[in-house]
Amino acid sequence: MNGNGPIWPTLPRGERPDKRQRERERERGSKPGIPRSARGAGTPPAPETPPHQDAPRPRDPRRDELRVFGLNACLAAFAARPHDLRKAYLSASRMGALRELMAYCVAQRLGYRVVEDEDLARLTGSSHHEGVCLDMRRPPELAIDALIASLRPSGPACLLWLDGVGNPHNFGAVLRSAAHFGVAAVLLPEDSELALSGATCRVAEGGAEAVPLVRLGDPSQAIVALHAVGFQLAATVPRDGESVFATRLPERTVFVLGAEREGMQQGLIAQCDRRLTIPGSGKVESLNIASAVAVLLGVFASRIA
Repeated sequence: MNGNGPIWPTLPRGERPDKRQRERERERGSKPGIPRSARGAGTPPAPETPPHQDAPRPRDPRRDELRVFGLNACLAAFAARPHDLRKAYLSASRMGALRELMAYCVAQRLGYRVVEDEDLARLTGSSHHEGVCLDMRRPPELAIDALIASLRPSGPACLLWLDGVGNPHNFGAVLRSAAHFGVAAVLLPEDSELALSGATCRVAEGGAEAVPLVRLGDPSQAIVALHAVGFQLAATVPRDGESVFATRLPERTVFVLGAEREGMQQGLIAQCDRRLTIPGSGKVESLNIASAVAVLLGVFASRIA
């Protein structure tokens, strides 16, 4: 160890380094990182999975570690969940801003390393790393029952239900607005591929740590559970809905939003209590989802203030 922290023999090549190579080598019965020429010819191959056995289930990416980057995102993650920190990489220019994090790493015997910007770009897969990235355990997602149990039994509350949304940058912008306006949670369908990513956390600027994610099961059962505690669901549609600026919003509202091109499922729209539209000039079809969320939440906040 030197004054800049522990020195490790090598720097990882990026998130999940050489994963495909290791998988190919395992399939050939080899050990990762050791050329075949360097092993004895008598090394037996790994046994194949018998035909009658099911292949191993793929790992759920939502349960892996999360590589967070961006200064505000990393500061928020460390402040909210220091016990989930696993490794830290930072540029020399960030040592002052991250002094507390470095001291924590030393006290907890966690690895941290001062690296060049190009190393951070390689680690994060982005030039927008802002001089720091952290390997963190991914925060758990809630079930709908756990969310409802955590809410006040009455009074104003707002939730977002994202149906079919997939862009990580839009997701980050949604989380930033949700955190700003105090949204209680973001609801995601069970089959949604949307989950926290490094890019999402960076764009959220700390919002990813402030807004819980809820992974839904059966949507009809979730709607029944939400109705039981006073929520009404408002489907946001580009046209033919009530103007969000003119209608009265219930104090416990779930804004349901779909993907920008495909929109939300018709069956889900049919189960909502109302349809809302953000009226505009008509020169464009609609706002993108991040902008629409900011407008909806701003209107909701103004009504309950």
